[in-house]
Amino acid sequence: MLLLVDFSGATVDPEAVRTLKESAVFDKPYIKKSAWLGAKNFPQEFYAEIKGFARREMPVFDSRQEAVAWLVQD
Repeated sequence: MLLLVDFSGATVDPEAVRTLKESAVFDKPYIKKSAWLGAKNFPQEFYAEIKGFARREMPVFDSRQEAVAWLVQD
């Protein structure tokens, strides 16, 4: 599965980070690639914590077109 997550307009608190971390681990066997959109304003430590916990790449993109192009390449 390819996953595009759009965080545009979202706010993130420690509880949201905990939930994202858990989800990223449990869905790992099913996800081939993940791309994030609208997460440039997240605190860097939240992003690093989620990415490190999940042990996979989750690049952040500025546009939906860039994210989709990255997801479908290969």
